[in-house]
Amino acid sequence: MSETAGTTMPLKDLVVVEFTHMVMGPTTGLVLADLGAKVTKIEPPGGDKTRRLKGSGAGYFPMYNRNKRSLCIDLKSDEGKAVAQTLISKADILIENFRPGAMDKLGFGYEAMKVLNPGLIYCSLKGFLKGPYENRTALDEVTQMMGGLAYMTGLPDRPMRAGSSVIDITGGMFGVIGVLSALHEREKTGKGRHITSSLFETTAFMVGQHMAQQTVLGEEPPPMSVRRSAWSVYDIFHCKNEERVFIGVVSDTLWQKFCEEFELHDFATDERLSKNNDRVKYRDEILPVISAMFAELDKTTLMAKLERAGIPFSPINKPSDLFEDPHLNCGGLLEVTTTEGKAKLPALPVEFDGERTALHLDLPAEGKDTVEVLSEAGFSKEEIERLLKQEVVIN
Repeated sequence: MSETAGTTMPLKDLVVVEFTHMVMGPTTGLVLADLGAKVTKIEPPGGDKTRRLKGSGAGYFPMYNRNKRSLCIDLKSDEGKAVAQTLISKADILIENFRPGAMDKLGFGYEAMKVLNPGLIYCSLKGFLKGPYENRTALDEVTQMMGGLAYMTGLPDRPMRAGSSVIDITGGMFGVIGVLSALHEREKTGKGRHITSSLFETTAFMVGQHMAQQTVLGEEPPPMSVRRSAWSVYDIFHCKNEERVFIGVVSDTLWQKFCEEFELHDFATDERLSKNNDRVKYRDEILPVISAMFAELDKTTLMAKLERAGIPFSPINKPSDLFEDPHLNCGGLLEVTTTEGKAKLPALPVEFDGERTALHLDLPAEGKDTVEVLSEAGFSKEEIERLLKQEVVIN
């Protein structure tokens, strides 16, 4: 463990038992684990099936399961259930994201577990909160469609999911917010809580700005692909060699700096363009002039001028470009060992006194930590050997 890792582990006194798969639940565990919590991922014999996903799911397990330990238990056996209950009885937090009712059928529902461990913070990650849909099974993409996010992302006649499992990830983060709030409350009451975060309500929260927009303007917002910008310069522009840069001039002060840097003296002195809402009215005059100017500049020169003026800008990158990004490579990428080799993956986007969280446990093989976890939970060497021999637990 690095010195940095030791100073960026504010949750290192917390014990977490995680019953999760796919993205939403593992994200909650990942955030807690990166912040230092001792997270044990409970997997079935053979390991979490997420480990073997291909296609767009091939990155799920490597991204969301670092800094965790793995314990494989046969939860269908009575002894396996007893082992899991022992771990839960000693935990601060339980995380689960199975179908509604699945944990109750296994004997690990909240009502039973709060009797076993009254201080337990029990975090469920579901498709829906209480209401008519609460027993439905959901997916990230399902709720993006239901919640209007796919409509706002796509073309007018073609709803399109966002280019990341953004609802799974954000829903998992809301789960962490609930858990940390419950932990704060437990300091006073000594009692745990059942926290539930959901995909559908997360999606609704994400599109809340568009709901508010409709209330303010009195009309339905079109998809974001139909550019109805709040600013006159807020778009992707072409420069030399078919390269592109996104540029956003989002205040009157930035407009003046923009005009000064690019020597747009006529624009700078035009009283019609002094205020943002007025400039939006004259986009048809502004955009052809600056588009022609940008087309004469190479990307490097254009971005240098924008940075000098303090204008928000960005090259149009692909995820693969981030592996070599000079900024991310200053502590923002963690090197994780996958079955296919080393992978540089993003760290939590948080600093503690200027220090980032670190990799203190590499990606675990299934059942890798079975013996260690059981020993810490109080099982004797003989008991562990018997459980292994009977394949109640597997390493």
